[in-house]
Amino acid sequence: MKVQLPSDASEANPRINRILRLPEVRSRTGLSRSSLYERMHEKTFPTSISLGGRNVGWLESEIDAWIDARIRESRPIQ
Repeated sequence: MKVQLPSDASEANPRINRILRLPEVRSRTGLSRSSLYERMHEKTFPTSISLGGRNVGWLESEIDAWIDARIRESRPIQ
């Protein structure tokens, strides 16, 4: 299957946005499955993306940004 890239995709921007599956997201965040879905419902956690069928994943960049924000919130500026 050939994948058509958007016209703005270029070799000058080699950033690859990985899709993380549930076990990896749980490992990185330390949250349970039910906590992840509860926070998604509350709009306080990145939403999953459909991978087809019953498969979902999360964008690595969004999970990393969420973790970075939690770190910033827990460390007040002195």
